[in-house]
Amino acid sequence: MTSRPPAVVAVSGNPRPGSRTLLAARTAADRLAALLGADALDAIDLAELAGELLAPVHPAADAALARLAVADVAVVATPVYKASYTGLLKAFLDLYGPDGLAGVVVVPLVVSGNPAHALVGEVHLRPVLVELGAVVPTRSLTVTEAQLADLDGVVDAWLLRAEPALLRAVGAGAARGTVGAGAVAR
Repeated sequence: MTSRPPAVVAVSGNPRPGSRTLLAARTAADRLAALLGADALDAIDLAELAGELLAPVHPAADAALARLAVADVAVVATPVYKASYTGLLKAFLDLYGPDGLAGVVVVPLVVSGNPAHALVGEVHLRPVLVELGAVVPTRSLTVTEAQLADLDGVVDAWLLRAEPALLRAVGAGAARGTVGAGAVAR
């Protein structure tokens, strides 16, 4: 078992570079990193990899896939498109083989224009993450566009409920010796 601080990664599946979805993912990941005592936060903006994802060779996407796969905790964020997550995020996740995210504790985060889409993270995003082997111990974090003005408050309120389950999930990984296993240079 290693004793390095857990690695935290934020992923944004928004096709617009530097999007509000990326801001939400980074904000949530920053809070999780602080909670877990992580030294650094890694962010993956899939908009920067969009041109590569469907190409036969995709070295930058492969590097991003590897960084996410060895994370201890990840926030996987998407805006709501057609009542689901984005095709960009789907194309990225499709590059994993079976259990590509095995053991990674993941928080699905959804940014929606309408509160009616509050279940997108639970109904659409959670199943694909679990299929890839991720541990998803909490409800999805859902942020409406109107709430983006108070992003810190929304994340803090969600974390108040989610913290015990997240700590148990990350602690279970540490007990199994998986926290810190296979880390790559960041």
